[in-house]
Amino acid sequence: MIDLRYVKKLIEMLDGSSVDSIEISSDKGMKLRIAKSPQPRAAVAVSAPMLSGTAIAPALSAPLPAAAPAAAPAAAPTPAAKATLLEIKSPMVGTFYGAPEPGARPFVAVGDRVSKGQVVCIIEAMKIMNELEAELDGVVREVAVGDAQPVEYGQVLFRIDPAG
Repeated sequence: MIDLRYVKKLIEMLDGSSVDSIEISSDKGMKLRIAKSPQPRAAVAVSAPMLSGTAIAPALSAPLPAAAPAAAPAAAPTPAAKATLLEIKSPMVGTFYGAPEPGARPFVAVGDRVSKGQVVCIIEAMKIMNELEAELDGVVREVAVGDAQPVEYGQVLFRIDPAG
C-alpha cells in the first residue's frame, strides 16, 4: 500500500523543482508515476498489480459558478478579445479562494486594476494557504474560477487586459 503522505510530499517536491516527472517502482510490483504538465488534466497517475494496470487519476470537475455574486466567473470574452488578454494560471493543484476569508471582499473583481505583485487570490494546497500575486499590470477582464472551487496545475484563473 502507498502512504498518501509520502505521495503528497513527492508532489510538493516536484512542484517546487524543474523536474517534470518522477517514476518509482518497487520489487513488489507497485509503480508510482507523478508528472506535472501545462495541460489541465494531467497530474497524478498511480497503478498497482491488484488494479490490473489501470490508472487512478484525481477526478476534478470543471469549475462551477460560485454562490457569491462578487466571486462568480464573468462571461467569457470573445475569441478576438481573448487574443489580447494575458492569463494568470494556477501554479499548483489546490482550492481557489478569491477572498482572504469567507464573506470578505474579493482580492480582485472584473474591472479592477491590478499591479504587478498584488495578491489576486489564495490557492490552498495541503492545508497551506498560498497567496498568488499578479505578474503584470492591467485590468481584470475575467475571473475564470468560482470561489472555493478545485483548480488544476496550469488552469486559467484570471484574464488580464494589459492595455486596460
